[in-house]
Amino acid sequence: MAKKNPREILNEFRSGAKAWGEAHPGCMPAFNELSKAAMKPGALDFKTKELIAAAVGLAARCEYCIVHHVYEALKAGATRQELIEMGCVTNLMGGGPVVTYTATLFLDAINTFAPDFKKK
Repeated sequence: MAKKNPREILNEFRSGAKAWGEAHPGCMPAFNELSKAAMKPGALDFKTKELIAAAVGLAARCEYCIVHHVYEALKAGATRQELIEMGCVTNLMGGGPVVTYTATLFLDAINTFAPDFKKK
């Protein structure tokens, strides 16, 4: 089985979201507004919210969610270690099926995107 490329998955998600927005002009903009409201800094800062979103994506085993929110968490200032510790907690709560994604796509996404934000 070929290894999945996190950057290709992220680009596929972005182009798909754009196409979905064009296919149903009322749906995606409404979802984008919900996203803005949910991710707006408040008692939790944006970085923390992205870490939570990455954890939920990992727990749900959603490839697009994993790569998108790992990218966005790094962009928001999360460190590799913060993502790794979040992944460990997600493993605790999600068990073996989550470990399979943590050990593969999640870690690959961190390794692929961390250099984009000068993270070691």
